[in-house]
Amino acid sequence: MTVLLSWRHTPWLVLSILSLVSFVSAHMIEVTASRKECFFEDLHEHDQMTVTYQVGEGGHLDIDFWLTDPENIVLTKHIRESTGTTSITAEKDGRYEYCFSNQMSTVADKMVSFNVHGIIYVSEEADVTAPVEREIRSLAIGLTSVKDEQEYIVVRERRHRDTAESTCDRVKWWSVLQALVLVAVVAWQVYYLKSFFEVKRVI
Repeated sequence: MTVLLSWRHTPWLVLSILSLVSFVSAHMIEVTASRKECFFEDLHEHDQMTVTYQVGEGGHLDIDFWLTDPENIVLTKHIRESTGTTSITAEKDGRYEYCFSNQMSTVADKMVSFNVHGIIYVSEEADVTAPVEREIRSLAIGLTSVKDEQEYIVVRERRHRDTAESTCDRVKWWSVLQALVLVAVVAWQVYYLKSFFEVKRVI
């Protein structure tokens, strides 16, 4: 299907894209040791919601995650994962809650970035949208996927950079220790050889 757009439709298209993208929410939170952080979304039947998350800093880079329905039934549960994605389709109206738990740790705080985006269900009878608007919805979904992937890459690059810097520090201090040991060994050998060749006189 080919869709032809005229310049007079441009402002309407821009506003439509911005309104669709605004349904996506991105967050960065700190989950302190022995605590959990919970959030909720009010959904209607057949609405879709997707949650993606990534642990960027802290401990072993793991977190517990679960998502429950309005009757507090667990729909998804991840144990000690560093990254994850879960998607649901609401089977009933109500409040859907999702939590990030760091209760397994008593020392390390965790930095977690997560995105929440969804699709509002529209019945066949109510679907009277124009082809252009359907194309815009499809484009918005694609932009959301690209945004999630970019944020995942940023967090992964930060984690790899921290690992590389930590490795460089360890190599530096190990080299310093080796140099000190080498100097001490050389000094001891010089002293030992010098004392070995000394002529001892008895008076």
